Amino acid sequence: MTIVQRSFGDASVISPAGRIDHENCDAFRAELTPRVEASTRAGQAIVLDMSGMEYVSSAGLRCFMLAAREAKERNSRILVAAMQPVVAEIFQISRFNLVFEVFPTLLEALASVSPDAAAAFGRA
Repeated sequence: MTIVQRSFGDASVISPAGRIDHENCDAFRAELTPRVEASTRAGQAIVLDMSGMEYVSSAGLRCFMLAAREAKERNSRILVAAMQPVVAEIFQISRFNLVFEVFPTLLEALASVSPDAAAAFGRA
């Protein structure tokens, strides 16, 4: 599991890749938490680019839930974009698609944040 972070205007895109399960959930949470904190302090919305995620277990879903709670407490939001079919099915079954704003593409999620974020993505 790896995480890459990029900024596009007033959006912070966090791109986890691989699998998140009980074996690496704590490491994922340790990587994700400071990124969420820094993004919310900077006033950025957070977009999780899930295009590289192969699988998310219930332990991984818990990590996402905790991140969403933290962002909400800081008056920010987390959007989810570009899920692979398996991960999208897991989100639907667990009803996480009701917890997060879900978008089919990263560009659509960024456009939901702001026109500046979408434009910055288009220039990248």
